[in-house]
Amino acid sequence: MPDKHLLLVNRLILGDNLEIMKTLESESVDLIYLDPPFFSNRNYEVIWGDEGEIRSFQDRWAGGIDHYIGWLKERVEQMHRILKKTGSIFLHCDWHANSYIRVEILEKVFGRKNFRNEIIWCYNIGGKSKTGFAHKHDTIYRYSKSGRYAFNAEEVSVAMTPHKQDRSGRNYGGKMGVDEDGRQYVEKQGTRDKDGNYKYYRYYLDEGKIPEDWWIDINAIQPSATERIGYPTQKPEALLERIIKCASNEGDVVLDPFMGGGTTAAVADKLNRQWVGIDQSTMAIKVTEMRLDKQRGLFSAPFSVQLHKYDYDMLRYGDALEFESWIVQQFGGVPNIRQRGDFGLDGKAADGAPIQVKRSDSVGRNVIDNFKSAVERADKKLYKKNIKDKNPVGYIIAFSFGKGATEEAARLKNREGITIRLVRVNEIVPIATKPTITIKMQGQERDAKGNCKIDFSAEGKSAAGINFYSWDFDYDAEKGFRASVMIDKDGRRSHTLPPGEHTVAVKVIDNDGLESIETVKLNVNGVVRTV
Repeated sequence: MPDKHLLLVNRLILGDNLEIMKTLESESVDLIYLDPPFFSNRNYEVIWGDEGEIRSFQDRWAGGIDHYIGWLKERVEQMHRILKKTGSIFLHCDWHANSYIRVEILEKVFGRKNFRNEIIWCYNIGGKSKTGFAHKHDTIYRYSKSGRYAFNAEEVSVAMTPHKQDRSGRNYGGKMGVDEDGRQYVEKQGTRDKDGNYKYYRYYLDEGKIPEDWWIDINAIQPSATERIGYPTQKPEALLERIIKCASNEGDVVLDPFMGGGTTAAVADKLNRQWVGIDQSTMAIKVTEMRLDKQRGLFSAPFSVQLHKYDYDMLRYGDALEFESWIVQQFGGVPNIRQRGDFGLDGKAADGAPIQVKRSDSVGRNVIDNFKSAVERADKKLYKKNIKDKNPVGYIIAFSFGKGATEEAARLKNREGITIRLVRVNEIVPIATKPTITIKMQGQERDAKGNCKIDFSAEGKSAAGINFYSWDFDYDAEKGFRASVMIDKDGRRSHTLPPGEHTVAVKVIDNDGLESIETVKLNVNGVVRTV
């Protein structure tokens, strides 16, 4: 029973963005970038192949352009609600529906007066057309919520080109000059004034210039690019960097409700913004998580992942204080930030009654006795009032309760009118068991330098079904898993290792988003053997 209208930042959230945005607080986000599925009705839109993504794809195409616009509009309406009055939205689309999106959604939700830019992002990769001019640009609509909005011109200025030359070597593009302070500038001719004289605009080279609304300096991701993760419609980090820098400041909150490959979250994190990413695909969430892990540094802000189900082992044996605070919030309560003089209570429920968290199984009767005393001592007036009103005097949250605890709670309620509600963790959040994994390997012949090609195979098992595998061929336990290969659907990979000792790790992710990691240490020295 999570609290409604609560914005917890630096979160990856699995689920339908419409339902999730309905729970977010109004006017809590500074910048929204969304790259929703285009109106193409092509199977390649189903990129990850998850059940949630397939269901969403079928949902969008229940009935033509009107249905698509209605599907998107109700989501944009929620974005307008949660956007701050000084916030901006950038909606990324293509030729299939850009005119419908502007007229039927953005103009109606944000208003024509809040239109700021129609940005044309040009690129030159992809297929060629033989029947017409190839579609080699996307449209990004920029709207603000009001007349007050962030636009950091100095953050997105680009270098000025002093002059250009045509094929004959003649200069064009503006008159060069140097002012009285020795600063170089380009002077360009503008429009005529009312007297018929041309206006001239001076651009200083050391200041750069704000990009026009046609962007040709940021190309789509090349197949060999190091930032490529295997997501077909992945947007380049440079594109999101320009958008985030111009329309937000450090510490601001950036939302991407169609997260996909996670570029928005990755760039926002690098630029010291807070962020929230939502996607209905388990693979999108887990790939973005690994992408963030791979770029983490000493001063990176922590982030959390919200799935449909949670790993029992992680909750049961992870950091105790973090778990206490998190589960209280999931229950709809407020965690207790005090660590002393709190009578051992960990928070308050929505009705004000105390909560105690026991991160253990088979909680015994002694816990009930101690909790009853603590609740009474903490607030006698509230304790007596709850008894009189027949409300719970408090809640104990644990993984399971023993027979003694259950019987004592029943006795207190039936014979003394004191209700202590026992709440299992799986009543608050769904719990599942993480997948298992095994690794096999086969070394091949070495080359002249002693490098050895090794065939690895991983096999994962899970009741939910295996989603995909990831590999780290230079695993360091202190740094954590840093994926060399993020997406491997088959669990088969060949990799060449030089002589010496190596640690290889493979991660398996199931359809619930739960994961396991297995490592193997190798010594490549004449023969391949485990160490």
